[in-house]
Amino acid sequence: MTGTIKTLTDKGFGFIAREGEAKDLFFHSNDLQGVSFDALRVGDTLSFEVVDGQKGPSAKNVTRV
Repeated sequence: MTGTIKTLTDKGFGFIAREGEAKDLFFHSNDLQGVSFDALRVGDTLSFEVVDGQKGPSAKNVTRV
């Protein structure tokens, strides 16, 4: 699945906007693969897997496309 970064925080997490989905998807810097959190920018396209997290769906195995 792919989406674009909508929000990044200074605490090491952000939210991904997915096409056709109303709710944004949470991701944490620990779930990044092959890219550092500091290298990400709002609007970057990401590829990821959706999993059920503690507070709802979240992204795992996140890579920049």
